[in-house]
Parts: sequence; structure tokens; C-alpha cells
Amino acid sequence: MTVKQLRAFLAVAQTLSFTRACERLHLSQPALSLAIKGLEETLGGPLLIRSTRSVRLTPEGEVLLPLAKRLLIEWDNTEELLQQHFTLQFGRVALAAMPSIACNRLPSALREFRQRFPKVNVTVHDVINERVIEMVRQRQVELGIAFEPEARTGIDFIPLFEDAFVAVVSPDLPLANAESVNWSALLQHDFITLQRPSMVRILLEQTLADQQIELPVAFESHQLATVGRMVASGLGVSAVPALCRAQMHELGARCVPLRDPCIQRTVGVVLSAGQELSTAARALHEVLQTTFRTA
Repeated sequence: MTVKQLRAFLAVAQTLSFTRACERLHLSQPALSLAIKGLEETLGGPLLIRSTRSVRLTPEGEVLLPLAKRLLIEWDNTEELLQQHFTLQFGRVALAAMPSIACNRLPSALREFRQRFPKVNVTVHDVINERVIEMVRQRQVELGIAFEPEARTGIDFIPLFEDAFVAVVSPDLPLANAESVNWSALLQHDFITLQRPSMVRILLEQTLADQQIELPVAFESHQLATVGRMVASGLGVSAVPALCRAQMHELGARCVPLRDPCIQRTVGVVLSAGQELSTAARALHEVLQTTFRTA
């Protein structure tokens, strides 16, 4: 059966007139008759009894009538739903982002996306960098935002911006007023950082180890907000991606450019290799590229 055949049958069955059915469907009589004949041949018997004066349903036609109504309603609802998805009148997209992105740069991009597509729901998974990449690779989410991975098996990476680490210090320290600070001076104070397996922690340890610098950790936490608050309270110093600068300032800490060595990493969108994105995911990807690259 085809949708066209079911619509032809339903129009005739409801009007009991080929002429009125043709007017309703904007079809010629030969086209309508051909559609009915094709449906009857497919099903194996007559559905309508047509005389010179009247049209009536056979018993099998009576059985098909309510079924055809339900099938066409479901078809129309499905068609409308998909059109709404394709035109972004409705939709859903899942995104994974590491906490430093999710808490800082992402909200402004989501605000822009919401203004453009108010009917599209966005689910944000706030997870560590490695988990972002794994969720994309396993297609649990369509998009991820993370540091550039060393291994790209099964994923594609589209750069958004370069981000350098900054020192985070208490406003009471002389370092808070410096134009920049080197690691030697920073590590004269107790160091506060995120717990493993945070990529922020791993990047710090790997880069400093290459410079034969040991990272002595006095305090560690799972949350950037806790790190910032501890620094602001005078418990020590820290280093975080520059994209967290506004968050650290809100928590009462101060950020200073960090050098010797400068730790820098590319942040970008992670996609599953070969996966065709939904219309909603493509739209969100475009907004991320626009807002992140112009921020």
C-alpha cells in the first residue's frame, strides 16, 4: 500500500462519490480510479462497489476504513514532526563539555542558540575531558567540547580557539598586581589544583615535568569553583585555563598571565568520525563556532 492509495480510498469511502473525492484530492477521475485499483490489487480483492448511481464499501472496505484513518493520522503526525525537526521548530541535541568550558564560555553560546532556536532542547553533560571524547566516540552525544586530543581514532576535531593557563592568586598577595608571574615564583606558595584524572591536572603535571619542575600539591578538589574559593580564602595558589578567568574573579581570586613555561592548548569541537549530524546539532555547531571564535 502507498499513502497516495490510502488517501484515495479514504476520500471515496468518506464521500461515497468519486466526483467529490476527486475534488477533495485535486485528482482526475482516471488517476483516482487507478489508485483505488492498485490498492485493491495489492490487498487481493475489491474494497468498493461502484454503480452508475452510487458507491458503497464492501465488507473488506468497511474493515479497512478505520485502519486507513489511523494510518494516515500517524503518517501526517510523523511528517509534521520531522518537518519541525528539519526546520528547527522542534528538536533535541546532546552536548558534552569539560567543566572549564561548561561553566564559563558555553552559557553565552547556549544563550545565542536559544534566541535563534527557542524550541530546540539542549542537554549538557558536564564531564571531564576524557569522558567528553569517550561519549562522542560512543555516540552518546553528537557534539563535544574539549582540549585537542592526542589520539583521534574514531573522532574528528575542529579547533575553536587557543587557551593559555593563567595563575590564580589571592587578591592579598603581591603577585595579584604583577603583569605576569613565572612558575618558580608561583610555586613558592601552597598549590591547589583539580584531582586526577582532570585534563587540567594532567596538562600541568606533564608540562612541568618536561621542564624538570615538580608540582607540589597541598590541596586538591573535583570542582573548579572549590579551587577558586580556596585560593580566594588565602589557602594557596593555582593555575587554570584562561577561559576560567571570569569564574575565578567571581569567586574572589585574581588571574595573572603565567610564563616559564607557558602552557597552552587548543580547544575545539569533537565529533564522531563519519557521523551525520542532526539538523539541531549542525545548528548548534555553527553557533559554537561563531560565538567561541569571536569571544
